[in-house]
Formats: sequence, C-alpha cells, structure tokens
Amino acid sequence: MILSKSLMNGSRKPIRRILTGVRPTGKLHLGHYVGALKMWVDLQEEDYDCFFLLADVQALTTHAENPSLIEAAVREVTLDWLGVGLDPHRSNVHFVVQSWVRELPELYTYLSMVAPFSDVRRNPTLKEEMAAIEKKTVSLSEASKTTLGFIDYPVSQVADIELFTPPAPHQKGDALLVPVGEDQVPHIELTNRTVRNFNRTYNEVFLEASARVGEVPRLVGTDGQAKMSKSLGNVIQLADPEEVVTKKVGQMFTDPRKLRQGDPGRPDICPVYTYHQAFGSESNLLGSRDLQARAEACRQGELGCVECKKELAVALNNLLDPIRDRRAKAEKMALRKILEEGTARSREIGVQTLSAVRQAMHLGYPQIH
Repeated sequence: MILSKSLMNGSRKPIRRILTGVRPTGKLHLGHYVGALKMWVDLQEEDYDCFFLLADVQALTTHAENPSLIEAAVREVTLDWLGVGLDPHRSNVHFVVQSWVRELPELYTYLSMVAPFSDVRRNPTLKEEMAAIEKKTVSLSEASKTTLGFIDYPVSQVADIELFTPPAPHQKGDALLVPVGEDQVPHIELTNRTVRNFNRTYNEVFLEASARVGEVPRLVGTDGQAKMSKSLGNVIQLADPEEVVTKKVGQMFTDPRKLRQGDPGRPDICPVYTYHQAFGSESNLLGSRDLQARAEACRQGELGCVECKKELAVALNNLLDPIRDRRAKAEKMALRKILEEGTARSREIGVQTLSAVRQAMHLGYPQIH
C-alpha cells in the first residue's frame, strides 16, 4: 500500500472546535441572546465542531445549598437552547453536561499545578464578588458560603476549554474558539497563560484559545442601571409569554427628563432606545421608523415614551414568537438522550486529551513493571 505524503508526515485535516456554555441557574434572557446565543446559532452553520456546556458544577459555586434549582435549570436552559435554534441533531452540535464528563476534574487538577495563582486572584469577576463581601454589601451568611470551589472556578473553566484542544502536533488551521460575553474575555486570557505554562513546562499539548464577543457585548437591564441579571430582577426571559413581555417593556425606565410626550428626549441614555438598537432590525419590525428617525423624533419631542415602548414590545414579541414556538416543540423531545449523546462525544475527546497530558507529565511510569 502506498501512503500519501501527508499521511507519511503525520499531517491531518485542521480540527476546528468551539467550547462555550452557561451556568444553569435559571431560564435564559435577552441579554444571553444578544451577547451569546445569536452568535452560537450562526457558528453552528460554520466549519466547527460545537460543544455547548451546561456548567452545572460551576453553578454549585454559588448555589450548592440549592441543587434542585440547578436540576430544574439544566432542563430550562436546554429548552432555551433548542428554542433559539441550536440543533443537537446536527453532527457538529453537542450539548454537554459538565458533571457527567468524568475527565474534567482530572484535567482541572493537572492544570491547577501550572495555573498562575496571581492571575486567578486578578480575575475581574472574582474580584468583584470578593469586594462585595469585604464591603459587606452581601450578608454574612452569604459571605460564609464563599468556598475554595468558588475561588478556584476560573481554573475549572480553563479545563472546560482545553479538554477540547485539537491534538498535538497542531496543524495550520486548527482552532479552539470560545464565544463569550465581554466580561468573560479575561477568562480566555487566563486560559492561554495556563496553556503557555503547561506547554513550556512539559511538552506542547494544548492549543491557545481565541475569544469571540457578540455584537452586543452587554445589554442593560430593564431598569437601565446595570446589565440584565436574574438576581437584579431586570430581565426579559426568552420564555416569557407575550403579555409578560409587553408588561415588562411598559415598566422600563426611560430618560428621566422626558416627563411629558412633547418634551425633548435623549435617546442615547434611554434603555428603551438601546433595546431598539439591539433588536429592531433583528425582529424585522422597524417599520417606517428606522433608528435614526426614531432618535430624531425623540429629540424633537415628537415621539412619546409610551408609543416608543409599545413599538418595542411588538418588536420583541415578533423576535420571541418563533423562539417560544420552537421551545414548546422541544418540550416533547427526549432531552436526556440529547444530553447523553453530546456528553459521550465530549468524553471521547477528553480521553484523548488526558492521555496526551499524562504522557507529557510523565505520569504513565512505563519503567515500572
């Protein structure tokens, strides 16, 4: 048999993988959609093997005392993913349950030996949470729940990502892409510093990851005061019925100086206008009033807040209707089978990755008989 030159040289086709996911602590909302999910749906159409992770172990860092909440949320997030159009029936799309991937804890342990502790401590999300405890903006009972698992979860995320590294030696075109929100980019930077430490200390096993941020990296909440967050109660969920969406939009904050319909407004600081920017063209319901015209009408006092909110509610419901329809159909699907099949594929890759890691770290001990 005559081998091709590429096979003789050990080369292969490029391997392009995506790892991304969410901590399942409740239903997903519009902030998740514009910051991540919309991009994920587009990426599944590209030449990537996509792994979408239900990070239930990391959800325990803040909800260890309420496992039933996580259990329910795993189902809800799965339904939301199916609702937005992620399709695990495609050969390149896999839904993965973190706690079912037995290779992840082992990989986390090995990577923790080379993860820079100073970088872990500088993680912005971790610093924000710890600052809240020090300033006593959270209760003592909640502060007492700050565990080692919480402090070290950034390294767990490194393991989540690098479990899916294309095998070494890496080829031109190999890719490990992590679609994330803007606030998650520091996690990718930590991942790559850890990768460089490992490869330098032992041998090249891991490929550095690349981050990709969505078109709307951060969506303000309906109160206009912070990003959309379940804990702040300022969210519009993807599964909210039409009447709930309309009510929430009607209660949204606007320009505090625009008290009457004829008053001139400042659309640049108005959360309602921000939502029109994020979702108007997406919903194909801008109608005769495009964004520029809407902003000008607001500044001239020709567009009242009530009318602007009504138009936004219609636009959002126009966007959410097909998502709600797909979610209702997903309720009848065999969800556990979808999760088991996706997790099984991730474990196949995990076994290969761990074999390379153990070999690089001299943990096989072939000299011992």
